[in-house]
Amino acid sequence: MVFGQVVIGPPGSGKTTYCNGMSQFLQLIGRKVAVINLDPANDSLPYECAVNIEDLIKLSDVMMEHSLGPNGGLVYCMDYLENNIDWLQARLAPLLKDHYLLFDFPGQVELFSLHSNAKNVIMKLIKNLNLRLTAVHLVDAHLCSDPGKYVSALLLSLSTMLHLELPHVNVLSKIDLIENYGRLAFNLDFYTDVEDLSYLQHHLDQDPRSAKYRKLTKELCGVIEDFGLVNFTTLDIQDKESVGNLVKLLDKTNGYIFAGMEASAVEFSKIAVGATDWDYYRVAAVQEKYMDDETLNFND
Repeated sequence: MVFGQVVIGPPGSGKTTYCNGMSQFLQLIGRKVAVINLDPANDSLPYECAVNIEDLIKLSDVMMEHSLGPNGGLVYCMDYLENNIDWLQARLAPLLKDHYLLFDFPGQVELFSLHSNAKNVIMKLIKNLNLRLTAVHLVDAHLCSDPGKYVSALLLSLSTMLHLELPHVNVLSKIDLIENYGRLAFNLDFYTDVEDLSYLQHHLDQDPRSAKYRKLTKELCGVIEDFGLVNFTTLDIQDKESVGNLVKLLDKTNGYIFAGMEASAVEFSKIAVGATDWDYYRVAAVQEKYMDDETLNFND
């Protein structure tokens, strides 16, 4: 059984940087890691990839040959990859014995919330190669400083979770830069726990653009709360403790912590239901480390 991560998120959320940093950390703790680049638009990779989709198809060639824009070209590339899944499986086969896999996907959000091609690729790999994968959905932490953008990020996270149907972890990336984006209206745990979005309404009303869609926003927040699926962890990819805490959570999500264990169902259950590290106190520690009191806008 092979374990790994499906790294997704909007453009600029830090997917490639994440794959580079995560691969280095996993190697540091003794795991053999293979990074698989499935983004045909990513032509400047900071990491050494074991498999590169550009050996199969290039976005620039597709756009020129079929007169497509970047979005249409990426959809075409994912369709082409799905139809040539044997090519990918053949290149993954030598890695299955002892590697942990990191899949670096494109940043086009439609691929993971609307279209079925990327999902079909993932599901075929899981079925044919017996993979245990967790979706790691990166969202730039700066969206927390804008209530409208934050609600949009919640909707995207929810739709992606429902569409992919994988074990899923949402991550507020670049948390070390949170102070650069402006003051937050609430403590950090409000944005990570996603418990009562009604408190955002006042701040949304301060923006004329958001106030115009007040009823729509309220209903959308209700949908997010009714599902009760979305929450976030935080990540500073340059901080070993931050990456290590995320790895612990991911190992529990995809079952890596059970690999090689010989125990009873009772012992497995104890591990599965054990408290996670991402409780209030850990989020508070992240806030204390990366945010000054002035970052919080308690008076609005």
